[in-house]
Amino acid sequence: MKIIDKIIQNISVFIASFGIMAGVFLSFVNVVARYGFDYSFTWAAELTIYLFLWSMFFAAVYCFKTNTHIAINFFVESMPKKVAKVLLIVSKFITIIFLSAVAYYGYEYLLLVIDMGENSIDLEIPMWIPYLIIPLSFGFSAYIVLKDLIKLVFTSSQNLKFKNEHDDIIKENSTQDIVKAVESKTAGML
Repeated sequence: MKIIDKIIQNISVFIASFGIMAGVFLSFVNVVARYGFDYSFTWAAELTIYLFLWSMFFAAVYCFKTNTHIAINFFVESMPKKVAKVLLIVSKFITIIFLSAVAYYGYEYLLLVIDMGENSIDLEIPMWIPYLIIPLSFGFSAYIVLKDLIKLVFTSSQNLKFKNEHDDIIKENSTQDIVKAVESKTAGML
């Protein structure tokens, strides 16, 4: 499973990074061409959208992998550890059902698009290529959450750890650095 995890992580990081870089670069080149040379690449906007979509969906996969999606844990953290574990298991189970359903129906839609032979307007590529992101990203995410669920089931409720952004910030910086940063951002009003 570690090999699969590493493959998913590397694919996610590469596609998310490449999509953003290529999309920004392509937008920049198209703007320079349009305003500098009075020429526009008609296909650039469509490709940029596809690059950003692929980047966003694979960044979401990476967030599942690194457990960095936005979460409001106050309610769960305030519960006794055994209750918190049950709530987390239910939450992860519901998440797996949702991700799996979207991956499955995304795959079904992908087959329909392949059967229809639909092509994109400007790039004239088969539309199954852009739509492939849905079953891939949601399938990868479902796998990651399933793995996390299995790990959670076998973790003692006393060993539950909640990831808090404020704890990470405090670990990375001294209290004085945090106070200075807050004062500089609020012009000393706090």
